[in-house]
Amino acid sequence: RCLGLRLGYGSVGGGCETLASLWGWPIPVNFLFSSPHLPCSMPIPRLPVPDSVLNMFRDKEEEVTDDSTKHGGRVRSFPHERGNWATYVYLPCEIQEELLELRELLVSRARRYAVSLTAMEEFHISLSQSVVLRYHWINPLVQSLKERVASFYRFFCTASQVKVYTNQHRTRTFVGLEVSCGHSQLLELVSEVDKVMEEFDLPTFYKNPSFHISLAWCVGDLTDKLEGQCLQELQEIVDGFEDSAFLLRFQWDQIRCRSGNKFFSFPLR
Repeated sequence: RCLGLRLGYGSVGGGCETLASLWGWPIPVNFLFSSPHLPCSMPIPRLPVPDSVLNMFRDKEEEVTDDSTKHGGRVRSFPHERGNWATYVYLPCEIQEELLELRELLVSRARRYAVSLTAMEEFHISLSQSVVLRYHWINPLVQSLKERVASFYRFFCTASQVKVYTNQHRTRTFVGLEVSCGHSQLLELVSEVDKVMEEFDLPTFYKNPSFHISLAWCVGDLTDKLEGQCLQELQEIVDGFEDSAFLLRFQWDQIRCRSGNKFFSFPLR
């Protein structure tokens, strides 16, 4: 019986010839390939994959096809590869209605200088570069990061100076608010994050960083259009905004790490 079951997965001709020789059937060769009555001539249905096997891969990253038109023309700083997860560490900023109003005023003024800015959907201060992390490194890196920042306390910082930035490859331009107070605490955090990155041979943060909160962005390097008179007018809008001194003072109570579609939070003391 076991032999018959195994033969059922073989070729049609090979299975029938073997059965004929075992059981002594006087079957002509041409009949072996034409008879619709033989069980081995029927197509064998493909068995479904068990749920237990499918569930093993639910946390794996799905195949991704790069299409810049689906995300505002942004270009990846590194190509997508299966098993590679874009990862970075940052301080999330609580979105306030007044800050959204200020952002819209800046975006509107930039249009006068032929710059079409896209409003940022969320605000944060980066504590690391975007790095490529293998899937099986995610949990070890997160655990190391958790241990490194466990002793840090909550703190305030002020960000009121308008500045123009580009990413490393100059494929995107940002308008942001540079941190003027709280810089030393941010450097201490970056120092610990850098140590985690070094454990995994990943790039550390930029030297002499300009910590900032990006409010809007555009594709390409448009610093020439945004700096000068435009930047001066953007700063005047910030300085004249109602309660700007209070609005641009931020409290940080957690650090966050994003790896692909996974988020990890580390509360500050």
